[in-house]
Amino acid sequence: MQYDVILPAAGSGKRMGAGKNKLFLELANKPILIHTLEVFEKDEACRAIFLAVKSSERSFIQSQLQKYNITKVNEMPIGGDERQHSVLACLKVMDTGDIVLVHDAARPFIEQSTIHALIRKASEKGAAIAGVRAKDTMKRVSNGRIEETVERSSLWMIQTPQAFDFELLKEAELSAEAEGFLGTDESMLVERLDKEVYVVESNYENVKITTKEDLIFGEAILNRRAGGK
Repeated sequence: MQYDVILPAAGSGKRMGAGKNKLFLELANKPILIHTLEVFEKDEACRAIFLAVKSSERSFIQSQLQKYNITKVNEMPIGGDERQHSVLACLKVMDTGDIVLVHDAARPFIEQSTIHALIRKASEKGAAIAGVRAKDTMKRVSNGRIEETVERSSLWMIQTPQAFDFELLKEAELSAEAEGFLGTDESMLVERLDKEVYVVESNYENVKITTKEDLIFGEAILNRRAGGK
């Protein structure tokens, strides 16, 4: 089954402290954004990419798409201050489809096997998100004081992509917009509609490049995948 994918790319990346959009920082001499786009460019099941951008960065991104021969970007609407606003901006320019993915543009290491598992689950259930099992001991803390140790066996660390029936995601986004609700991810918006969301197990390499330390991890992952040491 084919799918469309939304990539919010209009963030500021303040935690990186790079002085520019972190997606333009390079891993192995290639921008993070391009690494992510290439995953979907190479996936035959991906029909189209919708990229939410800042107006001031549109021309540069277009030049990068041409440089690296990224052909599946269908539209580049202007993103909002929040991720949720960027996703909705993309949904508003999309035709009605079947399955739509939302993926962090700063997660360049997602694997096609995970993507395809998400598509199958979302096609069957309507909503599926990527995640990995919590490895560390989890504690609930208030004002620096531990309140309880949380049983971790049922806890998952959630990633992207998150896959949804197109109409379900659009309903969730429009409902949140109408009610002035701001969620932390798309799943949260769908959950507000009392819809079931399922988790597909991903892997721990599917990291989000957020801090300078993550760049080191990213280089190591690329080196390993290229057969380096």
